[in-house]
Amino acid sequence: DCPPEAGDFRAQQCSAHNDVKHQGQLYEWLPVYNDPDNPCSLKCQAKGTSLVVELAPKVLDGTRCYTESLDMCISGACQIVGCDHQLGSTTKDDNCGVCNGDGSTCRLVRGQYKSQLSSNKLDDTVIAIPYGSRHIRLVLKGPDHLYLETKTLQGLKGENSLSTPGSFHIENTTVDFQKFQDKEILRMSGPLGADFTVKIRYTSAVDSVVQFIFYQPIIHRWRETDFFPCSASCGGGYQLTSAECYDLRSGRVVADQYCHYYPENIKPKPKLQECNMDPCPASDGYKQIMPYDLYHPLPRARWESAPWTSCSTSCGGGIQSRIVTCVEEDIQGNMSPVEEWKCMYTPRKSVIQPCNIFDCPKWLAQEWSPCTVTCGQGLRYRVVLCIDHRGLHAGGCNPKTKPHIKEECIVHIPCYKPKEKLPVEAKLPWYKQAQELEEGAVVSEEPTFIPEPWSVCSTTCGAGVQRRKVKCQVLLSFSQTVADLPDDECEGPKPLIQRSCYSGPCSGEAVEYSSKEADMLYGGLQDFDELYDWEYEGFTECSESCGGGVQEAVVICLNKQTREIVDENLCVSSRRPPQLLKSCSWDPCPPRWQIGKWSSCSATCGVGLQTRDVFCSHLLSRESNETAILGDERCRRPKPIVVQACNRFDCPPAWYPG
Repeated sequence: DCPPEAGDFRAQQCSAHNDVKHQGQLYEWLPVYNDPDNPCSLKCQAKGTSLVVELAPKVLDGTRCYTESLDMCISGACQIVGCDHQLGSTTKDDNCGVCNGDGSTCRLVRGQYKSQLSSNKLDDTVIAIPYGSRHIRLVLKGPDHLYLETKTLQGLKGENSLSTPGSFHIENTTVDFQKFQDKEILRMSGPLGADFTVKIRYTSAVDSVVQFIFYQPIIHRWRETDFFPCSASCGGGYQLTSAECYDLRSGRVVADQYCHYYPENIKPKPKLQECNMDPCPASDGYKQIMPYDLYHPLPRARWESAPWTSCSTSCGGGIQSRIVTCVEEDIQGNMSPVEEWKCMYTPRKSVIQPCNIFDCPKWLAQEWSPCTVTCGQGLRYRVVLCIDHRGLHAGGCNPKTKPHIKEECIVHIPCYKPKEKLPVEAKLPWYKQAQELEEGAVVSEEPTFIPEPWSVCSTTCGAGVQRRKVKCQVLLSFSQTVADLPDDECEGPKPLIQRSCYSGPCSGEAVEYSSKEADMLYGGLQDFDELYDWEYEGFTECSESCGGGVQEAVVICLNKQTREIVDENLCVSSRRPPQLLKSCSWDPCPPRWQIGKWSSCSATCGVGLQTRDVFCSHLLSRESNETAILGDERCRRPKPIVVQACNRFDCPPAWYPG
């Protein structure tokens, strides 16, 4: 896991372009997250404007595809990452938030609350949900109103009236609140960042019912103590162990009643063993019986240290100090300072130490991008990051020593098509490539249906419609141009030109649920939302056999308990994962014959001849359809004929004047 001070990796890559002019002007670039079309491109937005630009065709390896997922981009493709941080792993957190766990570290709490209005109170507590709980859902049916009270582990209290529907951020916890005419729904995925108390405020004499369900962490557990001191100094005695209730959050021993709260906890039974079995010395004649106090912790002096002061330097080696005093703790846990000689039997803690001995941050230049042109002179770019001693992308480097991030480059391939003399940064071929990858269809020498991008949804909320144009097109190999054909010239089904879309619920709109999901919301036995979910399962075959193609990840609807594939209608359509594409078949295509059209026949009758052009060619770039003409010996298959007879029939009789 990344430490909190590590910063955002995608934001670092956008900010690396702050000193590069875009269309003659400098901008401060901010990252654009969760792009559904191409999550692995570096799209950034100019601060204070609506300008969004793709500054690189792909982000650096290891950048997250989406903010709410561990999946990461590698070579421009989104790769699946499990909760165990392993590439390609499908392991997930259990309901307790433990990776690949068995659910034993938390307990399912579900129940129902019915309001009981009385004249002496206006509100009441529904349920107290402790810190760290997950997957919380409450449904209130009736005229009354829910609200929240919070208390952090440091004792800070707060209240939220939930006056308007929407999503709120309370104590590092996202709260989703929906309000309808006779119903309120409260959801928190967790883990909760504080103790939450859900309360109900009475608004009418009509009773209300609240159903709730959540997973509560087991934070108090029994643990066995060491053996207490022996009951006798010699001549044979006994000693016992006991059990104490331990708070996993604070690391302290608490009252036994906290552990009794969890039926899953089993208190260990005490163990008994003999001790000090050696006979008592003859000189004493008796054995000493230990006092009862030895079975409990006695007051004991120890060194207590104050926090370290801040380091004298931020890097390269400094010094920090602290105050150390001798204190004594009594049975009640109260501590008080005492004379230092009482701590003489324990080593004194140091009062000064070196700090920040690591190297200062330094610039690290990444590898150069490919040249922006496929022939002639262009530009190439690289990302330059400020790296600290842990390899994290932090600040603090000297801006005067930053390496340059842009330079000219030359591709030693002759240009067969006219090119602009100077490269233009805004006309990169990345846009065309991204568009082709999105649709997965490329114009070829065989008639193919080519869909254009989808239009925006016809509505800004609720259900709407998206439309697009689909053309039957063919690539004319000799002239390298694209021609439109009638639809019946293309084989296979024509892609959809219209589809439904959903832009989220409109303000005040009730969400429709299936019968199973509604049953869960109103007290059913199965949490429907969490039983079925989308998952990726492998990829389709590559769209091309050579020269570069694409594969699309297959999305299935899965029963998470039985791991069986079920009907897609059981999964929530709005949570369907986005389209994932990856490149494939990048081996270059072999040279092949490029065949032109036959010429007109040299005679209208009596046998004539017609010819055609045949070249041995090699496809340089599938993106721009550029080809190079090679010698005939480079093509392996026999050369097609270039001359043939035509109009082989007798000419009709004709008058010949004398």
